[in-house]
Amino acid sequence: MNIVFLETDTLGDDVNLAQFSKLGNVTTYPLTLAEEIHDRLLDCDVVVINKLPMNEKTIGGLEKLKLICLTATGTNNIDFNYTNKMGIDVRNVRSYSTESVVQHTFACFFYLYEKLNYFDEYVKSEPYADAPFFCHIAEKFHEMQGKRWGVIGLGEIGKRVSDVAKAFGCETVYYSTSGKHDEPGYNRVSLDELLTTSDIISIHAPLNDDTLNLINKETLKKCKKSAYLINMGRGPIVNQEDMYEALVNDVIAGAALDVLTVEPMAKDNPLIKIKDSKKLLITPHIAWATVEARQRCVDAVFENIRTSAVR
Repeated sequence: MNIVFLETDTLGDDVNLAQFSKLGNVTTYPLTLAEEIHDRLLDCDVVVINKLPMNEKTIGGLEKLKLICLTATGTNNIDFNYTNKMGIDVRNVRSYSTESVVQHTFACFFYLYEKLNYFDEYVKSEPYADAPFFCHIAEKFHEMQGKRWGVIGLGEIGKRVSDVAKAFGCETVYYSTSGKHDEPGYNRVSLDELLTTSDIISIHAPLNDDTLNLINKETLKKCKKSAYLINMGRGPIVNQEDMYEALVNDVIAGAALDVLTVEPMAKDNPLIKIKDSKKLLITPHIAWATVEARQRCVDAVFENIRTSAVR
C-alpha cells in the first residue's frame, strides 16, 4: 500500500509519523499546491490531507486511490458526490483537539479580559521602575464570578467550555445553531437572548448555512457594550468588516479570533488595522494545535488507515 502525505507542514515537525511505515510505503510532502495533487498521487492508495481540495479536477482518473484521510474534523474541502461515485472512502478525525481548543479559548479570553498585554508592557517599561508604589491600576478589569457566558454551538468543545466557565463562577447558556439540539443540564436560549444578556460569547460551531455570517452588524448591535466575543469555530461565521466597525466604534468591548474568513490573513482584511491588543487578539488558527492534540490527530489517522478496507 502506498500512503502519501501532502501537507506535513500543517502537522508540525515534532509529530511522529514512523508508525505509518508499518502499513505500507510512505511518501511525505511538506506542502502541496492544488495543481500538484494529481501528479503526486498517481500511484497512491491512501492520501492524507488537511485542507487541500479533493474533487474530480484534483483526483480525477486516479484509479488506485481508495481512501482519503483528513488530519481534521471538517470536510468542507471534499466533493462527496465525486468520492462516493468513485468508491473512495473518506475518513476524518474527531475529539482529538477538544482540550486544546478549550484551553486556547480561555487563554485568549483572559488575555483580553485582564488586559494582560498592557500590564506586561507597562511592567517592562521604565515608568514602572520609577513608579512611587507597587500597584498600577490605570486599566480596569473584572471578575468572571457572576457573569454570563454564552456558547454558540454546544458540541463536545462547547460543552467543555461551558463546564469550565461554570467552574469560574459563570452562569452559562447556549444557542443551538441548528435549532434542534436540546442538551440536558445546559440552558438553551434564543440567539437574541444570548447576545443581549451574555458578558462573554464564544463560538464553537461548524460553518454551514445556519452559521454563515451569523455574527454581523445587526447581531453585534444586540450585544452588551461590555461584551467580549471569541470565535474558535470558523472564520466566515463572523463578518469581519462588521466586526471591525463594531470594535472601532465600541459596540462591544473586545474580540478574540483564532479563525478568519481567509487564512492566512488577507492583506485587505480591515481587522489588521486594529493594533490595540486590549481590544482585539488574533491567533493564526492554532487553538487545535497543542503538541498533544497534533499527535492524537496523527494517531487517529493511523487507526483510520489500519482499520480501513484498503488493508
